[in-house]
Amino acid sequence: MKDAPRKAGSVWIVALAVLLAGLEPARSQDENVVTIATAGHGGVYLPAGSAICQFVNAERERHHIRCLARASAGSVENIEALRRGARAYAIVQSDMQDAALRGSRQFEKAGPLPELRAMFSLHAEPFTVVVRADSPIRSFADVTGRRINLGVEGSGMRATTEDVLAAFGFGDPDAAHAADLPPGDEIQALCDGQIEVATFVVGHPSGYVQDAMRACAGRLVPVEGPAVQRLLADAPYYAPATIQSELYSGQAQDVPTLDVRATVVTLASRREEEVYELVKAVFSNFELFRRLHPALADLDRVEMVGFGNTAPLHAGAERYFREAGLLR
Repeated sequence: MKDAPRKAGSVWIVALAVLLAGLEPARSQDENVVTIATAGHGGVYLPAGSAICQFVNAERERHHIRCLARASAGSVENIEALRRGARAYAIVQSDMQDAALRGSRQFEKAGPLPELRAMFSLHAEPFTVVVRADSPIRSFADVTGRRINLGVEGSGMRATTEDVLAAFGFGDPDAAHAADLPPGDEIQALCDGQIEVATFVVGHPSGYVQDAMRACAGRLVPVEGPAVQRLLADAPYYAPATIQSELYSGQAQDVPTLDVRATVVTLASRREEEVYELVKAVFSNFELFRRLHPALADLDRVEMVGFGNTAPLHAGAERYFREAGLLR
């Protein structure tokens, strides 16, 4: 191995999440405490959820809602936490929102969740594949038979990776060719040669990808071809995407792939007034929210109302968007 993965690319994100969590006020007896399930440290979900809560908590004396952001394994775990009432809100990938609503893919056993409701969408999350610079892998079609990290159980990353593998006709990798590591650990594994292919579903620029590029002399792999075109045609929650070369040192060319959208969801049973206040908190602080992370910089108010959302809008979200002139 060359160098241990450097965490500088993601430390500021974690620090921001910790800072925002530290700004959570002490609870008063008349406050309604709600939680937002996010994801692990190093991505965008946790700081985004922490910021939403910060904005909500700034007005707690008026609406008596106290918001807490909580880390998790990711989208699948977040949906199940909503289903059993362990979390009030969740940030999930758009493909997992669709699957949960329909009871398909990772949610086939649990069944449909017809009470799932969308609030708004966030940033694009391209499916990102990283290999070492000396790897013979030049396109995703070359990963068959190679040891690939699928991601941890309960993560949207794993679900998307399995979807793309199936689209390319690779089937389920056996234990000899698959790993289930969290993003931080898979960088180390890639550098050490324990895996040959690291996968991420993240907003860019990503601290995880920066770490892999620096520590392992990583290289991004294009995900394109007929298999991707079929997947885009069959699945409305996927969209074509390009990872710009200038985002990562040493990457000479733009990289085509596909993406999902991060979305904020809840259940129909959440009070309309409560959901209204959470949505209002974000859109009333929109410019500040966009400055949280480069992945959020291109957010568009109108797109956030509908793009990436399969589930119906919650009544509270719909009420705010109509008042704000974002929905007719």
